[in-house]
Amino acid sequence: MKLLRSFGLIALLALTLLPAALRAAEKPNPGWERMKSLVGEWDGVYQGKAPVHVSYKIVSKGTTLMEIMSSSEEPDMVSMYTPDGGRLLMTHYCSEANQPRLRAEATPAEPKKISFGFVDASGLATPAAGHMHHLEVVFKDPDHFSQEWTHRADGKDMTSTFDYTRRR
Repeated sequence: MKLLRSFGLIALLALTLLPAALRAAEKPNPGWERMKSLVGEWDGVYQGKAPVHVSYKIVSKGTTLMEIMSSSEEPDMVSMYTPDGGRLLMTHYCSEANQPRLRAEATPAEPKKISFGFVDASGLATPAAGHMHHLEVVFKDPDHFSQEWTHRADGKDMTSTFDYTRRR
C-alpha cells in the first residue's frame, strides 16, 4: 500500500511539474517579447499629418497581443499577433472586409525591426483585390515606434507610414 501511495505521489508531482518543464524548454521568441512591449496606449500620425491612435492589450491568457487602430478617417481596425515557435503570426481584420494573415520569421535578440510578409487571406474576392500585404514595425525607443503598412491592389503596392508616441 505504501508503494502504491508513493507511486501515486510521484505521478501527481510529475504531472504538476511537467507543464512548467515544457514551458521552460520552449525556445525564447525575441520578436514576441518585443511586440508585447507595446502594451498600452499610443498616439500618432499617419503620413505625417492625420492623427491616429493605437492600443495594445494582451488577451487569451497571455497568448495573443490585440491591436486596435482608430482614426477619424477610417473605422477601427483590429490586428491580432501570436507567437508561432520562433516566428510571429498576425491577422489583420481590415476595413476592406478581408483578413490577411502575415508572418514574421524568427528575429534576433532585441530586434529593432520586425517584418511581416503575406501568407494568405480570408474574405479576399480575388488575388488582385486590395489587401494589406506587408507590415514592418520599427522600434525606435521604449516610447516611440513606427509601422509601415504596404497595401497591394492589382499587383501595385502602396506603403503608408504611421509614427507613434506612447501616451503618458
